[in-house]
Amino acid sequence: MIKVGITGGIGSGKTTVCRLFAALGVPVYDSDSQAKRLMEEDPQLRESLAERFGRAIYATGHLDRKMLAARVFGNPAELAALNALVHPAVMRDFECWASMHEDTDYVMLESAILFEAGLASYVDLTLAVVAPLELRIERTCQRDGVTPEEVRRRIAAQFSEEELRARADYVVTNVDRTLLEGEVRRLDGVFRNEAKKDNV
Repeated sequence: MIKVGITGGIGSGKTTVCRLFAALGVPVYDSDSQAKRLMEEDPQLRESLAERFGRAIYATGHLDRKMLAARVFGNPAELAALNALVHPAVMRDFECWASMHEDTDYVMLESAILFEAGLASYVDLTLAVVAPLELRIERTCQRDGVTPEEVRRRIAAQFSEEELRARADYVVTNVDRTLLEGEVRRLDGVFRNEAKKDNV
């Protein structure tokens, strides 16, 4: 079994691509939603976060996300401290989860910050989802109800398409649904072949 990391900038349609792989029977680990779960449920992580950011963030018994966000927003050092606690916990959870799927050819790790957070070192292959800038802006405005300017700011804070293309082992362009489905099926075959080679 091999591990494939999948990433893509906001509005690229990474989640859509993950759903298509899942429909083909591929287990997909969503690191964003799992991070939120672990910040609530993992005793070790909860204790580390409370020590670093103050016990008030768990005053109600649940994580006060707004309070935590206020602490790290616009503060690179605080955000880095948060990530330094959360990312290792997520990767431990991912490794445990992946070990439960050893009977499959490959699993996927979905992360918007696969390369930025150094998570690519936990996987064997990487796949970047890209799309034209204007289409990404349009999709995000419709999905999140935000202005094009806000989306452009978010995009500017992420790796560029050129950077993703340079780093990823594979790239899929998400413009046309029919073409995308065909490309996902092709890549599914590629990854399954890579897994078989890995077992030889």
